[in-house]
Amino acid sequence: MIENDTYLADINKVSNLDYDWSKIDGHSFLIIGATGMIGSCMIDVLMYRNRRMKSNITIYAMGRNQDRLVERFSGYTSNRELIFLEGDITESISDKIDIDYIINGASNTHPKAYSSDPVGTIMTNIKGTENVLKHAVSSKAKRCLFLSTVEVYGENRGDVEMFDEEYCGYINCNTLRAGYPEGKRVSESLCQAYIEKYDVDVVIPRIARTFGPTMLLGDSKASSQFIMNAVRDEDIVLKSEGNQYYSYAYVLDIASSLLFLLIYGERGEAYNISSEQYNVHLKYFAKKIASLVNKQVIYKLPDATETKGFSKASTAVMDSGKLSKLGWTPQFNFDEAISHTVKILKKEIKKP
Repeated sequence: MIENDTYLADINKVSNLDYDWSKIDGHSFLIIGATGMIGSCMIDVLMYRNRRMKSNITIYAMGRNQDRLVERFSGYTSNRELIFLEGDITESISDKIDIDYIINGASNTHPKAYSSDPVGTIMTNIKGTENVLKHAVSSKAKRCLFLSTVEVYGENRGDVEMFDEEYCGYINCNTLRAGYPEGKRVSESLCQAYIEKYDVDVVIPRIARTFGPTMLLGDSKASSQFIMNAVRDEDIVLKSEGNQYYSYAYVLDIASSLLFLLIYGERGEAYNISSEQYNVHLKYFAKKIASLVNKQVIYKLPDATETKGFSKASTAVMDSGKLSKLGWTPQFNFDEAISHTVKILKKEIKKP
């Protein structure tokens, strides 16, 4: 865990929400993409419950690099409740692992990866999702979450202001950049096929553009680059006019929503995870971070690799009414999410 008072306070807030924790405590989890922004945050929340609430949650943390797993979760290495699994999700999962809940968060999730590893971007979703679903069948898992994305909606056709779960916008599939959203779309369809044929329990969170202190420091998403500029006390670099209008989310709110859906979500349903207060223009995001660290926003042209990976959608705002009606509410406002992220990362990077 990131040993930081602000982060621990945020983790504590999520860990003490008024949920039916009997559905979580005493159960086993397979978290795939464990060292990613969302996966690592989920593990921190669950391990916090183990430490503070004696929740007896067993976690199998799966990632492609054992050293990276050990480094990220070094504070837990003596804890028997966290088990590292080195493996590529495009290969079969060991049938010796019996799991109650599976959270499939394995995916390339930033622009440079989409253009530098286009085949991996597609196959990690499609082949990886197939392997996860096969394991859910064989292990008789109680529930599986397939972490999908706002990008499945494609480009807004101009006929709606916000995307609800029934919307389907335009994606030009004959492009390099399409590998990520099309891979997610096909994977969602594969989930539905397994629900129908094998009676597995799958819920599909569609996640807004996410930021937070567990982000990878090399993440090439615009919001992540803004945050790293602030952490390094640099001017905020905006590589467009900043007119894109997107839904964002704080990673601790994502963690709380995933736990909520494990407990209360309906099988086969997709849910937008977002909050209206996080619907902002990219240039507003940049200016907000700049003001936080008393810096300026400067404009710079992207390089060719970045350009290939940029989303073509200029308006991608999610309607979160379905999840709200089910009872989930975000716990962190936009301003504190940004300030917490920058504050935590500043302290982490300055550590020897």
